[in-house]
Amino acid sequence: MKPEILIPVPIMQRVADALEDSYTVHRLDKADDRAGLLASVAPGVRGVATMGVADAALMDALPGLEIISSFGVGYDGVDVAHAAGKGIVVTNTPDVLNDEVANTAIMLLLAVSRKLVLYDRYVRDGRWVAEGSPPLTQAIRNTRIGILGLGRIGQDIARKLEMFGCTVAYHGRRKQDDQPYEYFADLVGMARSCDTVIAICPGGEATRGIVNRSVLDALGPNGTFINIARGSVHDEPALVAALQEGTLGFAGLDVFADEPSVPEELFAMDNVVLQPHQGSATVQTRNDMADLVVNNLDAHFAGKPVLTPVTE
Repeated sequence: MKPEILIPVPIMQRVADALEDSYTVHRLDKADDRAGLLASVAPGVRGVATMGVADAALMDALPGLEIISSFGVGYDGVDVAHAAGKGIVVTNTPDVLNDEVANTAIMLLLAVSRKLVLYDRYVRDGRWVAEGSPPLTQAIRNTRIGILGLGRIGQDIARKLEMFGCTVAYHGRRKQDDQPYEYFADLVGMARSCDTVIAICPGGEATRGIVNRSVLDALGPNGTFINIARGSVHDEPALVAALQEGTLGFAGLDVFADEPSVPEELFAMDNVVLQPHQGSATVQTRNDMADLVVNNLDAHFAGKPVLTPVTE
């Protein structure tokens, strides 16, 4: 018999299509009676394919659950501690998205520093003809960039920034002896010494609101904050206030606290570039992520080690 897989929330169609070949798939996300379907299929479900969401209640409802294969590098929506306690394997999709997320971080930094969105509108509105060339912008060459979270993506960002002539520093839970960049144990201290801070740390309670008013004030009126991590990482009301008051100069944001809702105060700010959580959102990368979700399930049910386990 084919192993039974539950899809609890909407997921990329490529995942669902691939699973149909080798598994019996139950689409809880498409059920009119979610509770009824869950109760009826729960005894046979051995795997979950999800978009970063699997709480303790779902795991407890599936007595035969062996593996949760999650789409995305972040897994703050999966109760990994509860899964570990029940002997459930959890996987995610790292590495295949590193390049595009790093590119998005640098794209946001360049868009902010060179006023890309603002000057696109300047041309479209006919102001170039009416008013002439706009004011000069700022280069990122010879600036100091602080990276909050020097994991695999953070390291990719750092390497790429070096090619732009930037100096890199970082803050994290601990110093990494194999990295050539200056380490700051204190995030405020790093922000004070940098022109820009880029957040690419994991989400979750450990980092909730870690970019607070003190960090933003330390960056200062000419400083830039880029968030390509999770919206929970920055204190959103404090960020809005700092930008309104001019104590923080600029921001490039791909993530927000309550997506897809975005603070409306940001819409009128010309010193802010906003993106709808697009970090890894290319066709090629999302296909690779989808395939890794399926490949992890295939490996598990073939009796082999999964490819990308969450080891926490």
